[in-house]
Amino acid sequence: MMTVNDKSALIKHLNQETSQEINTPKISSSKVPLILIVDDDLFMRKILVRYLERENYHVVEAENGVEALKIYQERQPDMILLDAIMPILDGFECCSRLQKLPNGDRTPVLIITALEDRESVDHAYEVGASDYVTKPIHWAVLRQRVRRLLNQANLRIQLESANDQLAVVIEELRRLVSIDGLTQVANRRCLDEYLDQECRRSHREQQPISLVLCDIDFFKNYNDNYGHQEGDYCLKEVAQAVGKCTNRPADLVARYGGEEFAIVLPNTDAEGAMNVAIRATEVVRSLQLTHNFSKVANHVTISCGVATLFSFEEIEVVNLIKSADLALYLAKAEGRNCVRQNI
Repeated sequence: MMTVNDKSALIKHLNQETSQEINTPKISSSKVPLILIVDDDLFMRKILVRYLERENYHVVEAENGVEALKIYQERQPDMILLDAIMPILDGFECCSRLQKLPNGDRTPVLIITALEDRESVDHAYEVGASDYVTKPIHWAVLRQRVRRLLNQANLRIQLESANDQLAVVIEELRRLVSIDGLTQVANRRCLDEYLDQECRRSHREQQPISLVLCDIDFFKNYNDNYGHQEGDYCLKEVAQAVGKCTNRPADLVARYGGEEFAIVLPNTDAEGAMNVAIRATEVVRSLQLTHNFSKVANHVTISCGVATLFSFEEIEVVNLIKSADLALYLAKAEGRNCVRQNI
């Protein structure tokens, strides 16, 4: 407990510091930090308020741990100065409970205590305190520790923000390296990785997997006669049309190469894959893209080959692709603008 003489000496000391540091640069920040002072000693609280406000901080007060928890949730202070020994709820328990509140474990807590024994200091850090100062307070030390803890908290916030932005950039880069630049569906690299992943999954979960290979009929004739710009437009339109034929997140439409597209259908049997392939041919026909140089229609059409591997078979990517490729060959051999399945 502070005596009257102690209090008078403290006030005199603060007045001297005020006159000596009248020209001390204030904190330059667009957001002035808010500090919560928690102390059951009204005199000490007011001295701390006066000192911190002189340092250009905003300050709120609480006279016990219970009130501090309530104010913290209402005001979300940037830092807490917490007396260790208080009635109702001491500083150690208050600090421990703070860690369980939203962002409580990110708010720096400076415990102020007259206890200097090793056990008390260890306990302060165990309950989540960022640092501590002992009574009687050395004001120059308090000043520096407050600044250091606030700077550390600010740097952490900036780092987390930078990490969040970096994560967004990385995710976008991943998307870009997986997307075909022209058609905006998955590219061959993404297709190969996904096929390998899903074939393994199908084998592990004992589920069928299907693959549909689609080829634009007589696309070379289209390109040669309408030009590459129109050819690119045709590829984009067909890719988007094929993409509309799937409705599950696990299904993948990719550009297989040139004018060929692939549809990966995990957990899909032969009948389901045939339905998707037939729907793809119908949607492409409905585009009614003029193709006067096709030998099967006066508009753009596609041929599709469908293959399915079942759980009791050896599910390997190469086998699935070979099977779908053979089915596509049959579709072309039988007149194109149709769907064939490799049984």
